[in-house]
Amino acid sequence: MYEVELVIALIVAIIIVVLFSMSVKKVNQYQKGIVERFNAYEKTVEPGLRIIMPFVKRIYRVNMREQVIDVPPQEIITEDNVVVTIDAVIYYQVIDAKRALYEIEDFELAIVKLAQTTLRNIVGEMSLDVCLTSREKINVELRSVLDQATDKWGTKVNRIELQRIDPPADIQLAMHKQKTAEQERRQLRLLATGRKEAAEQEKQGAILKAQGAKQSAILQAEGEARAVELVADAQAKAIKAVSESANAYFKENAQLNKKLDVVRDTFSQQTKIVVPANSDILNVIGLEGATVLPIKSKQNEAESTK
Repeated sequence: MYEVELVIALIVAIIIVVLFSMSVKKVNQYQKGIVERFNAYEKTVEPGLRIIMPFVKRIYRVNMREQVIDVPPQEIITEDNVVVTIDAVIYYQVIDAKRALYEIEDFELAIVKLAQTTLRNIVGEMSLDVCLTSREKINVELRSVLDQATDKWGTKVNRIELQRIDPPADIQLAMHKQKTAEQERRQLRLLATGRKEAAEQEKQGAILKAQGAKQSAILQAEGEARAVELVADAQAKAIKAVSESANAYFKENAQLNKKLDVVRDTFSQQTKIVVPANSDILNVIGLEGATVLPIKSKQNEAESTK
């Protein structure tokens, strides 16, 4: 009897442990729990350990972190009938766990299909050139449509990024050739610009060199003119000095010549002249040092005659 009671107690303990383990539920920090009672919504619980009555209640965990959905590549026809392949990713976040669980059955499938349909509508109204250059515009319009559509699902589309927009292979080849030609043309233009700049620099260098040569020639000419002027001044001063000396010399000689002319005229008329002892004429006629007789006065002459 004791053994039967022990077995029953052990079974009851095991059942209690099992039920307790089934009733304890953990909600992670990045989750919120939706508690149902007999398959009907009861409440939303925050992260932590929660006690849920087994077989009566159950809990669903909803991820509240930002999540990423990869939209599979799809072919879309543009306004100018060119087929492009577009691949996108969607970043969304659940903001209402209750609506995210009850308002949509498969949220990811629904948002992927909605994104593909919206992309067809947006890109179908654009030409290929506009589509390739309007990536940001497509992102904004697609995000606006998806955000409005998913608002009732308790989610928010944070952003959408187009990973690639691929035109057909033949168009890609033509675009590549056009890009290559554009790069070659730009390179030639840059080369021509470089040559022009080099020619301009060479021209400026020649101008500066010519200006330097001109300035040097001017300075040299000014120097030579100054030298000539100084030489001319020196020669003029020398000539002036010579002229002044010559004038003085020839003036004295002219005076002596005049005196000689007078003496000559006098000698031609008289045989006896009276010359003062200190006269310069003695030097002229070569009588320097000759004996000069004193001149007698008339009184003395009269006395001698007596």
